[in-house]
Amino acid sequence: MKILVAVVIAFVFIQCTSRQNEKSENFDWLLGKWQRTNEAAGKRTFENWAKINDSTYTGFAFTLQKDDTINQEKMNIIKTDDNWKLRVKTPDEKDFISFEMSTINVGQFECKNDSLPFPNKIKYWRDGEQLKATVSGDSLQIPFEFKKL
Repeated sequence: MKILVAVVIAFVFIQCTSRQNEKSENFDWLLGKWQRTNEAAGKRTFENWAKINDSTYTGFAFTLQKDDTINQEKMNIIKTDDNWKLRVKTPDEKDFISFEMSTINVGQFECKNDSLPFPNKIKYWRDGEQLKATVSGDSLQIPFEFKKL
């Protein structure tokens, strides 16, 4: 009986570990309304993600200070020519800036745009009930942690 229990535990562990590294082209784990939990005092940041279809997701992020919007971004994840891209646009920019997805796994992705000084890398992943992200470039890295609303 002890051997059977050990085998079952080992099997479950191997399945869970290998699943984290499975390639996935489903970003449904992003969907919903999120609030940043590690924001600077006096500010509140939110991200909202929706699925348009199997090849298009849209996001909107904004930061409030008191009741004023001090920052906002439109985002989308799109598949074109069998490649996924994260595109980001602020009100000051004329066009979206594209980041090519370099890694896509179950519950996580990483994208890059080496033509930019900052950020040139963006990573999103689920950690249990939290959504986490980092934007980075050169020696600077900014972490984001979100809880679902």
